[in-house]
Amino acid sequence: MNTNMLKIVSLLQKQESPLVFKIVVILLGVITAFLVVFIISRGVFLFFEMAFVEFFKKKQFFIHFYFRKKKLSQNYRLILKQEFSFYNKLNPIERKNFEHRIQYFINNWEFIGKEIEVTNAMKVKIAATATKITFGFRDYKIQCIDKVVIYPRTYFSTINQQWHKGEFNMGYNALIFSWEDFIKGYAIEDDNLNLGVHECIHALHFSFLKSRRYNTSAAIFLDTFLELTRDLDADDALKQKLISSGYFRAYAFENQFEFISVLVENFIETPSEFRSQFPNIYGKVKMMLNFNFAGY
Repeated sequence: MNTNMLKIVSLLQKQESPLVFKIVVILLGVITAFLVVFIISRGVFLFFEMAFVEFFKKKQFFIHFYFRKKKLSQNYRLILKQEFSFYNKLNPIERKNFEHRIQYFINNWEFIGKEIEVTNAMKVKIAATATKITFGFRDYKIQCIDKVVIYPRTYFSTINQQWHKGEFNMGYNALIFSWEDFIKGYAIEDDNLNLGVHECIHALHFSFLKSRRYNTSAAIFLDTFLELTRDLDADDALKQKLISSGYFRAYAFENQFEFISVLVENFIETPSEFRSQFPNIYGKVKMMLNFNFAGY
């Protein structure tokens, strides 16, 4: 009996093996075909979108699309509502997208405390800052950052032997903050000083410089900023007004990297005053960030 059963099982295996093999081959063929179609379609899409951005209008075809939208935990959402006023200016759909992106940063960035315990509030406010400045872009992940280092107050940098409030450290792939100075940026929301925004823009700028060739978000940001600097170079009167107005702090004119960060700080913190004093520059910064929400 046992011998007969073994013969039957062996026969069935021999008969089914070709069928199983065919099924596996078909599945692999379908998957390969799907991947090829996806890669070609994505390439064609990005080609036409880049052409549209460069030659017609600095707009991406879409901004928010997620296969599975991440939900922010109730604790994180409560912190966001209580301590991040920008979030409360968004409409319900925008809030869901904002929460999804915050959760991405919290999940994918390592938060490291130096002589300070990292709290949920720290994670949420830092992630929300990164989300805010990238909210107008489809490519929002700031690829050059994988960690955030937090000190309780100003810290001494062994690299340049100076005291720092914060920095973007490209060699360490990190944003580094004095928490005392980070929260000061939100304690007074209209003084045009926001450490989090300033350093996140440095990181975003660097990330986009590396990806400009194939990234339409980067193209919008960098090309619009280039247009702005060319406009200023061609208009000495406007450039002098910009410098002498006192609206932008002197640090803005150290170099182009500081200029772009200070521009965004002022745009975020005092949009009405910015628009009133320098409407054309305000319009360029709004286009550069694709900031068409929250009353901006």
